[in-house]
Amino acid sequence: MNSSLSLLHPYPFEKLNKLFTDIQPADLPLIPLSIGEPKHAAPEFVKQAIIDNFQHLSTYPNSKGLPELRSSIANWLTQRFKLNSISADSNILPVSGTREAIFSFVQALVNREDAPYVVMPNPFYQIYEGAALLAGAKPYFINCTEENNYLGDFDAVPAEIWEKTALLFVCTPGNPTGAVLSKEQFKKLIALSDQYSFVIASDECYSELWFENAPAGLLEVCAEIGRDDYKNCVVFHSLSKRSNLPGMRSGFVAGDAALLKPYLQYRTYHGAAMPVQHQLASIAAWDDETHVEENRRLYRAKFELFQNELGHLLPLKKPDAGFYYWLKVDNDETFAKMLMEKAHIKVLPGRYLSRETQQGNPGENHVRLALVADLAQCEQAIQRLKAIL
Repeated sequence: MNSSLSLLHPYPFEKLNKLFTDIQPADLPLIPLSIGEPKHAAPEFVKQAIIDNFQHLSTYPNSKGLPELRSSIANWLTQRFKLNSISADSNILPVSGTREAIFSFVQALVNREDAPYVVMPNPFYQIYEGAALLAGAKPYFINCTEENNYLGDFDAVPAEIWEKTALLFVCTPGNPTGAVLSKEQFKKLIALSDQYSFVIASDECYSELWFENAPAGLLEVCAEIGRDDYKNCVVFHSLSKRSNLPGMRSGFVAGDAALLKPYLQYRTYHGAAMPVQHQLASIAAWDDETHVEENRRLYRAKFELFQNELGHLLPLKKPDAGFYYWLKVDNDETFAKMLMEKAHIKVLPGRYLSRETQQGNPGENHVRLALVADLAQCEQAIQRLKAIL
């Protein structure tokens, strides 16, 4: 087997199950707030689009995706991020969920003979690290802490690291912190990319879950500065969070055509093309904003409920966007075990989402609460938390 597999950490939920091995939970129905799996109803018109196109179960999908889907995505990107121009033919690739695409993009990009760095936020989505290790790259972690507004201090990265960097991952809105990069910060990163010739990959899967102002995106900033070739810039978007469709495995990569052309060649061998019926249903989802607005309304209501009912008991800080609370506690593992034992509520210790660096582990003594449960379950969770806090 590939010797690099031994470098992979257990997945966070594997660590969580181990933590709870000896816990006897309260005799109450489980309320899972640990995993970022949307529980709002999937749009009925998307389900119907799949049903209406079942005949395509007998059709092999094309790795490049349907032209109609790429056009739909191009229209959505142009409207959402105020782009000057984007080619549905050369700047966009549909993918089978962004988890698959993030992993495979790194494999296609990294030249392992160079043993380069892949720079990423800490805490982070574990696929960034795993993809880097299996591509023969070295992860370099930028700690995202309260002191830097959970955005990381890019100025603190030594020049010798940037010089050997192949790829920089940013996640905005962030998982798990909900922090959003500003346009000025994006411009700074683009300048660094030009100086050191690395690629920026912006994971924007939570971009449509916002409260007051829609977060800026990497391609939006490219358009603003006239970088309409999106040189060395790619973004990842998904229907999982935006449209409550995690099981459909539908997303896209967009940006620099010079990167996406060889990546498409990689994907033809990788064999991860999205089924045709899912592509057609994805068109329906990207073309509609009404269900997305309703989705945002539901999350706003849940955050408001938690703030009003628990704000005096817990240091709840509403995120900039997304559906996570990144909650400071005295000890993240102890807090998670206490909630499981006394309230049968599952949350994720922050240390499982981050790595130890010379500056410490930025996830330690935080827990991630995913407000994915429906309003009724959230109300139950609040009552249980009030009882034990």
